[in-house]
Amino acid sequence: MRELSKKPATFADLEHVPETMTGQIIEGELILLPRPALPHAQTASNAGGDVNARFGRSGPPGGWWILHEPEIHLGADALVPDLAGWRRERLLTLPREAFLTLAPDWVMEVLSPSTASIDRISKARLYARAGVKWLWFVDPLACTIEINRLEAGGWLRCAAFGAGEPVRAEPFEAVEFDTSDWFAPAPSE
Repeated sequence: MRELSKKPATFADLEHVPETMTGQIIEGELILLPRPALPHAQTASNAGGDVNARFGRSGPPGGWWILHEPEIHLGADALVPDLAGWRRERLLTLPREAFLTLAPDWVMEVLSPSTASIDRISKARLYARAGVKWLWFVDPLACTIEINRLEAGGWLRCAAFGAGEPVRAEPFEAVEFDTSDWFAPAPSE
């Protein structure tokens, strides 16, 4: 809980975040998170590579900018999703700054035990308020993919998949993704 006398965090506070951490401003609070564990990074990299390979270009079925860990300023908040996508018809070119102020059309949050509640509650609330249309939650430990669509200002879960299941889901339903390599194999004991 935020102390009443404490000033809200500002974008200037992000300039002092150590390189080994990711800084975000969520509802006035500066949140510092360590770099993700390797299963998280592998899931984000492989899922992002699949989505970007098919949609991160201008021709069909593309027409998206797909970015890994972009900094997004939404009002006074600064969020860093694992992946985010903007339809090129809304974002004609990428700005030269290190952040964007236009809410993405699609966000993928890869869940970690230490950040899942932030992703599912605080960040999801801010994405909805900003008008993000689709929010995917991918859990690298449970090996699940959850697809959510913004409906009447809240999130409607419209599909869920397990590891290895083919995924054809909004907003990328034009293709089917083979998710078998989105998740790292469990370590041998």
